[in-house]
Amino acid sequence: MKAFALIFLVLLIEALPSFAEQHHRDPLNDQEIDKIRDAAQDPEVRLKLYIEFARARLEKLAQIQADMKTPKQDESIRGALQDFLDVYDELDTNVDTFADRGDDLRKALKPVIEADTEFGAKLRAFKSTLLARPESAKDFTFLLGSALEAIDAGMKDHRDLLAEQEETFKNKKKDKKHDAKGE
Repeated sequence: MKAFALIFLVLLIEALPSFAEQHHRDPLNDQEIDKIRDAAQDPEVRLKLYIEFARARLEKLAQIQADMKTPKQDESIRGALQDFLDVYDELDTNVDTFADRGDDLRKALKPVIEADTEFGAKLRAFKSTLLARPESAKDFTFLLGSALEAIDAGMKDHRDLLAEQEETFKNKKKDKKHDAKGE
């Protein structure tokens, strides 16, 4: 009995790294990570990269959905949808980080807001095609709902932030002009 317990323990310990790896994989590949790292201090470039990567995940989702011969199609769709959601969450986190630093994001937010609209439309179209396949739709309901909620919340937050920044930087510009006249 002790031998069985020891063998079981050894197998469990060997399986832990692969189990952890399966559940914590990065949705970005090494090349994408390098691009993000290179654009660390430039909000406009960095946010455009995240938009590009999120768009690529949605394109992959559409390809998987269109190709009925994809092995384990439901699993592949779930993975692509999760990758999109992870990349979009990173985009949103970066917007918050740059805003908290006080960066001027007015120019950088415009493509983000356009992408929010695009992503929302594509996910809603995906959802409507899933409704035609109710047996598969139940597998994605929660994840798709989470993605749509993230997009809708992100869109509102990004628009609010842009309006806030427009006002903030307009006032800063007025203050600079006022200070220049006062000197």
